[in-house]
Amino acid sequence: MKIAIVKLSALGDIVHAMVALQFIKAAFPTAQIDWIVEEHFAEVLRHNPDLDNIITVNLKALKTHKLGVFAQIKAIRQQAQQQYDLVIDAQGLIKSAVVAGLLGKRRAGFDADSIREKAAAWFYQVKIACAYDANTIDRNATVLSQPLGLTITPEQIYKKAPFLFYKAEDQSIYDVLSPDKRNIVLVIGSTWESRNYPADKLVKVAEALQQNCLVIWGSSREQTKAEWMAQQSNTIKVLPRLDLNSLKALIATADLLIGNDTGPTHMAWALNIPSITLFGPTPVSRVYQTDINKVLKSPSIVNPFKLNKQDFSIQEIEELEVIQLAESLLNH
Repeated sequence: MKIAIVKLSALGDIVHAMVALQFIKAAFPTAQIDWIVEEHFAEVLRHNPDLDNIITVNLKALKTHKLGVFAQIKAIRQQAQQQYDLVIDAQGLIKSAVVAGLLGKRRAGFDADSIREKAAAWFYQVKIACAYDANTIDRNATVLSQPLGLTITPEQIYKKAPFLFYKAEDQSIYDVLSPDKRNIVLVIGSTWESRNYPADKLVKVAEALQQNCLVIWGSSREQTKAEWMAQQSNTIKVLPRLDLNSLKALIATADLLIGNDTGPTHMAWALNIPSITLFGPTPVSRVYQTDINKVLKSPSIVNPFKLNKQDFSIQEIEELEVIQLAESLLNH
């Protein structure tokens, strides 16, 4: 059997969907499983033993290079020569549904009541019902397993094996790790400013913990913030910008990760590394809480059907809450 999974972006969404791979491969060990993804995120999938092929597209570039659509369609149609038995669109957007439509004749995805862009459901022969405001990880597991006649239970997910893999990572990451202090990764950026925990509060957290705090960043603005934080505390170090392969390696070696609701933070859960995810304008139903993966949510009420980018309530989470939870996880 040949299966194609379409999950183009974003980083956290891809990570949440990847958990299904180990269970699909266990049920269908001889199946060929390919994944279609935006090339910017392909590295997070790399080296996964449950994937046979990673096929990249560059649909984001079409915003500035409209004529590139013909090259993208040609490339996807060439991939369709694999003659997939099933194409599963785990994204639920019109663009991902179009990609699925180009890849194969038998397609599965969410039904119209389970996605934001309802027209995408027109492209699927197999339609999966799963509430839009249900847990994000459960939604991904459901849409990827049900079309195969498979059920992935929450109990299985809680007992998952780590599923991010890396090779030939940047060796400089090991130079900043401390042999005698706990290594804590701080994730300071995200797609919205309202999702970011205040830098000054993170400095207070670092000062209270007195461990080796490593700040990662992905933009010049985040780099400036990280360097300011390091100036405030000698417990904080700023890492060079890391590619996704090296980021996986760094997080896999950490004792704890503290971060906003964003892709790198969710990678800690995928690697079974202790984490604290800080939520403001987004719902905590995006994650699984475990003995080692905890959340702190601001007091605001979130409507998952209409997120409020002007909700800066994450700033109201007291640093003492973060410190106490971090100490608990470090002593777990």
